Amino acid sequence: MRLSFAPLAFAALVLAGTAQADAAPPPPPVAAPVSAPAKPPKLVVAISVDQFASDVFDRYRRFYTRGLARLQDGAVFPAGYQSHAATETCPGHSTLLTGARPARTGIIANNWFDSTTGRRVYCAEDERDPASTAKDPVVSPWHLRVPTLGDRMKAANPASRNVAVSGKDRAVIMMGGHTLDAAFWWKDGAFVGLSGKTLPASVAGMNRDIAAKVAADGPGLALPAWCAGRDRAVPVGDFTLGTNHFPIQAGKADTFRVSPRLDAATATIATRLVDEMKLGQRAAPDILSVSFSATDYVGHAYGNGGVEMCIQMEELDRSIGVLLDHLDALKIDYVVVLSADHGGFDAPERLDQQAYPAATRVTRSMTPGELNKAVTAKTGIAVTSGALVYGDGPFGDFYVSKKLAPAQRTTVAAALTDILKADPQVAAVFTAQELAALPMPPAGMPQDWTLRDRARASFDPERSGDVVALLKRGIVPIDDPRPGYTATHGSPWDYDRRVPMLFWRRGLAGFEQPAPVETVDIAPTLSAVLGLAVPAGQFDGRCLDIDGSAADSCHAAP
Repeated sequence: MRLSFAPLAFAALVLAGTAQADAAPPPPPVAAPVSAPAKPPKLVVAISVDQFASDVFDRYRRFYTRGLARLQDGAVFPAGYQSHAATETCPGHSTLLTGARPARTGIIANNWFDSTTGRRVYCAEDERDPASTAKDPVVSPWHLRVPTLGDRMKAANPASRNVAVSGKDRAVIMMGGHTLDAAFWWKDGAFVGLSGKTLPASVAGMNRDIAAKVAADGPGLALPAWCAGRDRAVPVGDFTLGTNHFPIQAGKADTFRVSPRLDAATATIATRLVDEMKLGQRAAPDILSVSFSATDYVGHAYGNGGVEMCIQMEELDRSIGVLLDHLDALKIDYVVVLSADHGGFDAPERLDQQAYPAATRVTRSMTPGELNKAVTAKTGIAVTSGALVYGDGPFGDFYVSKKLAPAQRTTVAAALTDILKADPQVAAVFTAQELAALPMPPAGMPQDWTLRDRARASFDPERSGDVVALLKRGIVPIDDPRPGYTATHGSPWDYDRRVPMLFWRRGLAGFEQPAPVETVDIAPTLSAVLGLAVPAGQFDGRCLDIDGSAADSCHAAP
């Protein structure tokens, strides 16, 4: 994918089930806080773990001994919420460092449709560029309507560096924003970067290492003793889950990508960028955004309840530890936040074995192709080219073709609404007119939001569908599972909305607060720690006091 940035007239915008295991390892010693830091940190480290559900964090947190153990000594919010309904990668990442929900960021899904042309639009592309296609988009923050924390830092001090690395381009763009100094993501078996820039030694060297690893078969990863009880096969159609230890197959880069090795490479690149760019070691504060993608790839391929996710958690903990240990060795004063873009749901075949027989797969009748047939049968309306109704899957936003006359569009939308409401797997259906007329849901207590509230927080009148459908709890929106794609996310239910939020800085008194918070609280919290002046009304979230002592990190002395 190529990358293109819109001209920077942007300054105006800126102002986790219990593990079956041997005994858990002893927890690391907890360091007593020294004193509340008197000055803003020199480096912000913003970590996203893609598809890191609170359910998964809760299941494995007692086994962490490295980076994730360290972060549990800080301010721990186990009930963070991606409070909107569209729990996908792009919308979720767009909330983390903007402090804004998808209705404000404009990032309502990973993909949406131009119902005039039928073109699918990718959340992190600039489709105005003739070189951009749905299969090979020109990667860009064009669609992100608000500034990120890095954008605000650079507006306050242009010498600040805004750097991002991930296994996914959309994570880099949505965390970094419009003013990235350096950005790297995985594409076609290697890490790539911003268009027109030479890859630095840190990334070029990693690509050589990856190529060497993938050139020959390699053994699987070590099985932690506490994962042994999860190492058992679960049949899914004509294949199984639950026994893969991630061996490398020669010539198949995806056996590297869909494994903990991708996170290890991401962490190594991040540490090398710290050295090459002197991040956190200059007068101006910097921000380093790191999105670890392997948990999502593993979750989609194998679900989150088997040995594959268990091994992934061990290795993720190690990769985060490598990054934090490197910063410590350099004696950098940094603040770190860790959260996730969304949670995830296990494969229903495993859930059926674990006291959740109601978990099931969506029926084929909910797929866009079948819905098109049903609408035509109900209305007699068809189109000669393209589709009558466009959709990216069996839930979420559905778009009625604008090739139809207005009266026909109204008829088709009404028929589609009726068909969806009659489906026994559908929990709620909303029209664009209904959602547009609603006020934004109240801040705070996102666990109490109605489905209507959750859908409203994801709704943008220019980009959202004519009809929005939400599936019932426990319905996995994959009708035909295959190796590599067995489980997913995207629902309005708490297994997809609830994510951990962890903050840590040396000297801050740690605590755990179980009350619900939101991922849109992260940006205002870090802005306060940095001493950034942000006008009222810029955030959908609130500042969290992450110092458990009498000091107040939201009202720190200048």
